[in-house]
Amino acid sequence: MQAKTSKTAAAPVMHTRQVGWWSLLKRNLYLSRHYYVLMAPFMLIFFMFTVIPVGISLGLSFFHFNMLEFPRFVGWQNYSRLFLNDDVFLIALKNTLLFAVITGPVSYIACFLFAWIINELSPKVRAVMTLVFYAPSISGNVFFIWLIIFSGDSYGYMNGFLMRLGVILEPIQWLSNEKYVLGIVILVQLWLSLGTSFLAFIAGLQTIDRSLVEAGTVDGIKNRWQELWYITLPSMRPQLMFGAVMQITASFAVAEISIALAGFPSVNYAAHTVVTHLMDFGTIRFEMGYASAIATVLFALMLGTNIFTQKMLRKIGE
Repeated sequence: MQAKTSKTAAAPVMHTRQVGWWSLLKRNLYLSRHYYVLMAPFMLIFFMFTVIPVGISLGLSFFHFNMLEFPRFVGWQNYSRLFLNDDVFLIALKNTLLFAVITGPVSYIACFLFAWIINELSPKVRAVMTLVFYAPSISGNVFFIWLIIFSGDSYGYMNGFLMRLGVILEPIQWLSNEKYVLGIVILVQLWLSLGTSFLAFIAGLQTIDRSLVEAGTVDGIKNRWQELWYITLPSMRPQLMFGAVMQITASFAVAEISIALAGFPSVNYAAHTVVTHLMDFGTIRFEMGYASAIATVLFALMLGTNIFTQKMLRKIGE
């Protein structure tokens, strides 16, 4: 009898909490209605062209669909084929992870270091140097200059330079040799990656409150490295997060550079990536269910790396 009474007494309390939470939510929505109206066009486009396609791709990865027949449910068959029977995908996955491990952290740290150094220059010199570092990322297909540098004949800059020094006696087919092609694509990707993240870091460094530096000096900051760790980096968390997302996306989504330099497919799939494998099955073979499974794996890799990066950035300044 006592238990029944306590349950009866608890029910109005829970109901009151639910009503209070709902009314609070409605009140906050009403007070912020102007912001939601302004966000509505972007959110509508975002859901239509990002969220919904990702959801459809995730669902389609469990189906066999060749764009001619009605989709047929196959369960986990696409994923088992991907990891157990597709040797080319495993090569592409290895190359993509190698790209991510090398180009991601190296370009991210390089972007910040260059931004940190350039930020100390005079305003005019800083503007010129910012343009120099940012120009490759906005110059379209400027990376085609590397085709001239690594041309396979004696007129290629690299072959001509090495032959003049006597290092080699005949031209090397740089972009047709599986020993060199992946390293060259990684090099070009690093060169192109000093772009948007670099600009975001420059902007973040410009917005740091100098009074924080003065207060840090009073509190015991003794050198520039301590200032960087305890003041500069914590003050730039939004820019650091934006730069990390951009670098992760760029390092996992390498495709255009690989195709332009190494061909499609590259020799023995030496520069094959997950995105080029996705393009193969999605735009050439039209196996849309299998291509969706590849896209889902790539999305999971990016999402997991972003979550890990967020956790690491929270530890800055501790």
